Amino acid sequence: MAEMQDIPDMELALGARLLPTITLWNRLEGRPRLADFDRALRAEVRDALWMLSRQWQMGEFLADDAGSPIFAKIRMATTRFTKFQADARDPRPFATDVPLEAQVEARPIPFQIGDQYVSLDLRLLMGRHWLKLVRAAVGDFDDDFITGYRIQEPDPDDPDDAQIVAHPEAWQQVAAVAGRMMDGYQLYRYLVGDPGHHAYDGTSIDPGDQSTVDELAARFVAWVEGLFLQPGPAGGGDDAWKPAQLEYQFACSAPVTGGARVYVAEEYYHGRLDWYNLDIDPSRQDLAIPGDPPLPDPVAETTSSFIPVQLTYGGMPNTRWWAFEDRKTNFGDVRPDTTDLAKLLLLEFGLVYANDWFVIPHVLAPGSIATVRGMAVTNVFGERFWIEPAGSGQDDDWQRWTMFTTSVWGEGPAPASTALVFLPTVPKIQEGRPLEEIRLIRDEMANMVWGVETRVPLPTGESRPGEEAGRETLAFHRRLLQQAIDTGTVQPPADDPKAPIRYQVMSAVPENWIPLIPVHVEGDNREIQLQRAAMPRILEGDPNPTPAKVRPRTVLLREGLDRTPRERYFLHEEEVPRTGVTVTQSFQRTRWYGGKVVTWLGVRKQIAPPTGGSGLRFDYLKTMQPGTSA
Repeated sequence: MAEMQDIPDMELALGARLLPTITLWNRLEGRPRLADFDRALRAEVRDALWMLSRQWQMGEFLADDAGSPIFAKIRMATTRFTKFQADARDPRPFATDVPLEAQVEARPIPFQIGDQYVSLDLRLLMGRHWLKLVRAAVGDFDDDFITGYRIQEPDPDDPDDAQIVAHPEAWQQVAAVAGRMMDGYQLYRYLVGDPGHHAYDGTSIDPGDQSTVDELAARFVAWVEGLFLQPGPAGGGDDAWKPAQLEYQFACSAPVTGGARVYVAEEYYHGRLDWYNLDIDPSRQDLAIPGDPPLPDPVAETTSSFIPVQLTYGGMPNTRWWAFEDRKTNFGDVRPDTTDLAKLLLLEFGLVYANDWFVIPHVLAPGSIATVRGMAVTNVFGERFWIEPAGSGQDDDWQRWTMFTTSVWGEGPAPASTALVFLPTVPKIQEGRPLEEIRLIRDEMANMVWGVETRVPLPTGESRPGEEAGRETLAFHRRLLQQAIDTGTVQPPADDPKAPIRYQVMSAVPENWIPLIPVHVEGDNREIQLQRAAMPRILEGDPNPTPAKVRPRTVLLREGLDRTPRERYFLHEEEVPRTGVTVTQSFQRTRWYGGKVVTWLGVRKQIAPPTGGSGLRFDYLKTMQPGTSA
């Protein structure tokens, strides 16, 4: 190792170049000569040599793409969605006054489940609003409307009122308003049921005030329909929910030159609607609406000029010389392994290509479909380039890579779509507590699927854990049976000889467990579906040879039960994975243009957490407690 040399005269050594190695520099920076750093921090540029030295130091002489864009012209073709189709129902015009999530997800609000009225809170809200309108306009006619649209008091001994009187909280609330408050939903259904119906029918309102009441009725109907968004006329259906697949399915179409382009969504269920939920269906040319004329010039071609702006993001290396970077995002602190390809790509993007991205803004209306025809870019060297959209070519080309574009359905070669779909959606939705929640789990021992109603709706508008509601309902029916035995209406069961064991044909399950049994698909010997079934309600001492069936209490599992005639409910077997799924129904709320509030009832589906089994068994011996009869 060479020893350090002692240089007695540095000026002589530098002038004569006796030691050339000490005259090499690999840094170029300001050298302050005073205690004041103000001038040194300015990094003043005196000549072009300084700029060339800076470029050499930063390695810009080695680059071949150092030209930054300073001007751009873009040719854009835009169209907008004009039609919407929920599932396989009739198409209708695309709504622009509400978010697309609300248009897709909105389901009818249940005001009656089976023979029992529900949503008492909304019924009372409508009634109070109507009475305030009438009281302010024509006078006090509260008694007439409360009598005409009465809330019936439940009978504690009537099995038809079990969903009310079986639950103490619900019974108290209904009994408190029965005969004292007005059911506004009954009035609403009466008004929209027939154009010849009037709100003053059956009341003592003066004939001179009847025209005023008709105006109030029109305002009342508009207020009710604006309070909650419901699908179809007066919330009569026409929603996009597919019970057999537990997901939403819908289609939208936009006019293009020579026809229309149809976008379809087959598997939307998670509450975040964006471009990746849609695909192009080339087999469908349009969503036909009777009497809808075609648009003469559906596509708008525009040319716009812009000054590109550099894209910045958190943690981006600062390209300025005298600037300190924010330490909140530190790429240097990321320590990826050699197999962490994603981290390595992120670091390379953030550190190597940090200043290679520019933004060219272009304003689009919500619900637009934009296609970039081409873009002319001029850089700082005066060069002009014509740039076409990335991802052009065949849609199924394995070397094709693109982002934010939709795929094309079908087999065989098909031209790829480079259009950008800008959906009229919202970034944030407030979700209320679940009114209904079911958990679909597999029971391998019983070779079936259980629909566990973990939360069921009460008539008051609230919800209750399904297990608690099932126990209270079963206790109510046992009480009615015991009352019948005590009054002699039903003969008590005969005493069985005492025995230490007892043969059980089948065990019982909680009332909130609804079975779905596998059945063959019609016309197919291999494919199966899950059909909703029912468990019998077994009551000790019940003389009825055919016990009553336990029906589901949630709208999600009652599909087809409330129609006339009743319909069977089938669920595709592949929709229930081994881990199970949880389906919830709750109110959603968001704001749209101008601060408009939109509220609707929507459904979500997600993977279910682990849960226990039903405990269902067949043909087994049960050990009896001492002193009990078999």
